[in-house]
Amino acid sequence: MLLRILDRLEEILIATLMGLATFIIFLAVMHRYLIGIPFLYPILFPIHMSWAQELCIYMFVWVAKFGAAYGVRTGIHVGVDVVVNQLRSPWRNAVVLFGLFCGAFFTAVIGTMGAKFVIGLMYTDQVSPDLEIPSWFIYLCIPLGSYLMCFRFLQVAYRYFYTGELPHHDHAHVEGVDVEAPGAGVAEVTR
Repeated sequence: MLLRILDRLEEILIATLMGLATFIIFLAVMHRYLIGIPFLYPILFPIHMSWAQELCIYMFVWVAKFGAAYGVRTGIHVGVDVVVNQLRSPWRNAVVLFGLFCGAFFTAVIGTMGAKFVIGLMYTDQVSPDLEIPSWFIYLCIPLGSYLMCFRFLQVAYRYFYTGELPHHDHAHVEGVDVEAPGAGVAEVTR
């Protein structure tokens, strides 16, 4: 139950940040081009959109950190397994688990270093240039995303140890779109 809630929160965060960033970029571009129209200039000139680029950069950084964890969970994270797939079962299992534990260790180290960095920033008055958001809040995505990714690596390792299955993404499947089998619904032509 808690894992499903975490999965859903992860997906909602990623989708919301991507959607908002896209919308803000669209507004900023429209503002930039519409301000050149003479009768719109007096209306649009007082509206300042200089903050949009900075905010969207921060939003996409957060998306990247949490998207990497999502990628590990769903099996869409980049992995080169040509040599691993050539190994026989006991060696293959050991190599896969070693790789998953290395990923968990690496992300735990990055998360810990990121947490120390964020804690150090909390006691400063550093803020972002345009939005004046505290810098520690912006960098908070490093420990949060890294620890979530570490958890996902451990989750995949646990599942692989007990079932022998890794998450696999079907590139032909699009969620929410049902495709009939080839030839289904087509009348057979007989001679």
